[in-house]
Amino acid sequence: QVQLVESGGGLVQTGGSLRLSCAASGRTFSGYTMGWFRQAPGKEREFVAAISWGIGRTYYADSVKGRFTISRDNDKNTVSLQMNSLKPEDTAVYYCAADRFLDHRMQSPDAYDYWGQGTQVTVSL
Repeated sequence: QVQLVESGGGLVQTGGSLRLSCAASGRTFSGYTMGWFRQAPGKEREFVAAISWGIGRTYYADSVKGRFTISRDNDKNTVSLQMNSLKPEDTAVYYCAADRFLDHRMQSPDAYDYWGQGTQVTVSL
């Protein structure tokens, strides 16, 4: 069982930056692929970024490539999402997700067993 707690959301102007963090419980964090997803009102949950267990390979949605960076610290059981050059269309609730030894379908929410409660990110004009 893994519990995930996100933090770092807030209100920022267009072009600004935010850093989201997700703290995970458990002693086998390094064996989990970690993902970030987001959901805007009236829309489906969508993939943002993921970082694999093991070598820490990263994956990004096309809409955030070059602006967002996902990273993990296995000693601290945390995964972070640095978001730069934010746009109003980035406004959403951002969720952290985890799945043990996941190595395929990382862009699919259905592939993840564990989810955080979400943190709101609002980008104003």
